[in-house]
This record gives sequence, C-alpha cells and structure tokens, in this order.
Amino acid sequence: MARPDSPRALRNRTRIAQAAARLIAEHGFADWSVAKRKACRELGLPAHESLPGNEEVEQALRDYNSLFRATTQPVSLRAQRVAALRWMEQLSRWDPVLTGAVAAGWATEHSEVRLELEAEDAKAVELGLINEGVAYAQVPAPGLETAPQLRIESPAATVRLVILSPQQRRNRPRRERSGASEDRLTLPQLRALLGSSDEVSLEASRPQTARSR
Repeated sequence: MARPDSPRALRNRTRIAQAAARLIAEHGFADWSVAKRKACRELGLPAHESLPGNEEVEQALRDYNSLFRATTQPVSLRAQRVAALRWMEQLSRWDPVLTGAVAAGWATEHSEVRLELEAEDAKAVELGLINEGVAYAQVPAPGLETAPQLRIESPAATVRLVILSPQQRRNRPRRERSGASEDRLTLPQLRALLGSSDEVSLEASRPQTARSR
C-alpha cells in the first residue's frame, strides 16, 4: 500500500475528489463520504485507498463548475441566494445566517439553502412556521451535528434550518477542521452581495423563485 503522501496516492486522491465532485454535481449526492467511496469504486481503486478530504472535494466542485457549468451555475447560485434572502427576511427574528455551499459559492443545482437560526427553544421556530402556514419536516442532523434541523421544500430551493441556542452559536468553531474559515453571510451581507434592493425584489418576484405557502 502506497504512503498517503506518495505521488501515486496524491494523484489518486485528486482523481477521487474529481469523480466525487461529478457525482455530487450531477446526481445530488448529499453524503460526501458515500460519493467518495463510490468514486473510488468507479475508478477501480481498492477500498483502502486514501480518500480526499472534504476541502479537496469542495475545490474539485469549484473546478467542475468552472469547466462544465460556467454559464448555468452562476444563474442557479443567484436564484438560490435570492431564495435564501427571502427566507432570511421572513425568519429575521431568529438572526439567520446563510452557511454552506450557497454562502461559499460552489453550490450545485442540488444544493440545499442552509440557514443557521438562533433560538432558545427549537419549538419556537416550529411554532412560528406553523403560524405562518409554512410546511416543514424534522430531519436528522448529519454526521456529528446535534442541533435540531428542519427542512422546507419550495419551488425555488430546499431550505435546511439549523437551530442553535445562543450558547451553541457563541461556542461555534470559527474555523473548519481544515483550518479554513467558514463562509457565513448575514442578512445585510447577502443583500449587499446580491445588489440593490430593487434588483433583488425584481428577481425574487419571478415564478421560478416564488415560495409556496
């Protein structure tokens, strides 16, 4: 078995990351560990092959978008960010922050809009959604996450709400395990990123980004 830092192992990590990125972009694999293992099998590599880290797959996704979706990906990303803006405005009482792929900019058409909310009790968020007639589902937290999570399906995007207590938000790691800073956008930052309020309102009113109630 080659050393993890050998030229061969590094080449294979790159190949696996690229193949996993294709599976994520084209088929919507949400579990990246599954995508990596499937990519390894598709490449005919042994199961014990050293797998790339998530940051390597993320870079491969950026490369994939640049190479194969240079025209369509920015359009879908903007639509997802417009959808995020509308939900953040509606959920503003819980100090929403946009995180994940849509905040970072490498989102695919399958990516969820991930919003982090702050609430002492997750039930308060659920009650707020019920009072506004918004359909949602409770979903299990992936991996090592423990915060309650809700999913909302709308024509514009699938929205995942991650509900943190004030203490959990204060204690949230400022950096990812790789050492990179996590991309996070507050409501004012997202507004500024999307442009003027008139431009955002015009785009948000289009049928493809309309939110079902």
